[in-house]
Amino acid sequence: MVSGPLQGVRILDLTHVWAGPLGVRFLADLGAEVVKVEAPYGRGPQVFPSEPIGGWMGGAPGPEPWNANALFTKLHRNRRSLCVDLKQQQGRALLLDLVGVSDVLIENFSARAMDSMGLDFATLQAANERIIAVSMPGYGLSGPYRDRVAFGPTVEPLSGLSHMLGYDEQSPRNSAMALMDPIGATHAAGAVLTALRKRQQSGRGCRVEMSLHEGGVCFSGPWLLERQLGGNPRCQGNRHPLMAPHGVFRCCGEDQWLALACADDAQWSALSEMLGLDATMDLSARQAAAAQIDTAIERWTLAREKHEAVELLQAAGVSAGPVNSTPDMVADSQVLARNFFVTYEQFDVPMPGNPIRMHGLDSSQWQRCPGLGEHNAEVLEDWLGMDAGQTRELVSQGVLHDRPPG
Repeated sequence: MVSGPLQGVRILDLTHVWAGPLGVRFLADLGAEVVKVEAPYGRGPQVFPSEPIGGWMGGAPGPEPWNANALFTKLHRNRRSLCVDLKQQQGRALLLDLVGVSDVLIENFSARAMDSMGLDFATLQAANERIIAVSMPGYGLSGPYRDRVAFGPTVEPLSGLSHMLGYDEQSPRNSAMALMDPIGATHAAGAVLTALRKRQQSGRGCRVEMSLHEGGVCFSGPWLLERQLGGNPRCQGNRHPLMAPHGVFRCCGEDQWLALACADDAQWSALSEMLGLDATMDLSARQAAAAQIDTAIERWTLAREKHEAVELLQAAGVSAGPVNSTPDMVADSQVLARNFFVTYEQFDVPMPGNPIRMHGLDSSQWQRCPGLGEHNAEVLEDWLGMDAGQTRELVSQGVLHDRPPG
């Protein structure tokens, strides 16, 4: 479907929510042939009780709300959809047949889910000794937290990241974006590539185990080392231990802001000249006078539109950038110049592209998010050699679906 370095690699995608689908999207963008194996209720019921997170494509649920979920659409381009009931014995057998002709199976269910469906790694490997099976549970496949329910906003504090978010120790903050999920997605994509390379050498597949929790721990910054070495790192809000001034400042207009980071004395000299402040202040002096300096900066930024202020600061050699809302981000001149957002989905809604750019990758070849079960017959014909009569029989038996039951 899509050219790229992973063309010819077949992936069975059993993931859900954010971490798994985003990790697979990276691989699909790089040319892997991905089949999204979906449960009949995987996208929700025929009638939604409320609007999903992220809303609807086009702003309304339409006649098929399960296919209009904007967040699902954002994460599932460059795939074909096979909707199969794995709770039925025939559905499970069908999946194992697909495993037999695949390279990778990836899922982010709970630690016990695959075993409970009779799809443990030994069973997958019996179907295909070259299969790479990737599991992404919240806390890994072992340990006392193995069976805990896990979502990004609850795993993040356990990882230690939330400890340093906020303005003081009495009010720790969460990132509010389930940061563990994109971290896990990035790790998963890298793990799949590593396992494929290992298989080239050994000829055999392997099991890859991920943990959202441990992925977050790996993102712990210098405060981890500082604590281990006897220090006492504290929340600093928008400030920085080795830069001053450093923060986010209001600009002219409603809810308009810019971020500024004065990295060294040279930048301070340029900034102080713009503000009429003492250019000879070193870092410790600037830290001691941080509140007064911040007030002076905000007095200056409030008199200017954020992009104008950023241009003036950048021209003087001071690190600064606008704080973009979502509409700002989509319309930003940088992403527009690089054609980062792509608009091939329903209603031409801009969707994030892929940050990887290299020869052989072409987003113009990308395919929209498929409808539920849109490629049932096509996948079974291409990968398993089934004919139309066989797929019709599976539909009549309730094994294959193209809409939620009910």
